[in-house]
Amino acid sequence: MNIEQVREFVLSLGDVEESCPFGPSVVVYKTNNKIFLLLPLDTEDLRFNVKCDPEQAIRQRLEYPDCILPGYHMNKKHWNTLIVDGRLSGSQLKQFITDSYDLVKIKSKRKG
Repeated sequence: MNIEQVREFVLSLGDVEESCPFGPSVVVYKTNNKIFLLLPLDTEDLRFNVKCDPEQAIRQRLEYPDCILPGYHMNKKHWNTLIVDGRLSGSQLKQFITDSYDLVKIKSKRKG
């Protein structure tokens, strides 16, 4: 996946807001006013942060230690940084994005 494919997929999920509240170097994606993906634009390689179930986040880091890292500038318990360099397939990346979206969407609906 490239940055345009990530953006296109994220926006296809529905009820997604795209903004840059932290400045022009990070694109933030929200659903129900809750962040589920952060996409930095100022890195040499493509990477992005996704929200995770805490137990799942640890499992993912153990399974893919070179391309799934604790969330950069985020709560390490709830966020992972995915490095997009070919070691994770496009379908895996889409699943991580969907899981993050679903996690935030479900929590937001429970509160509402």
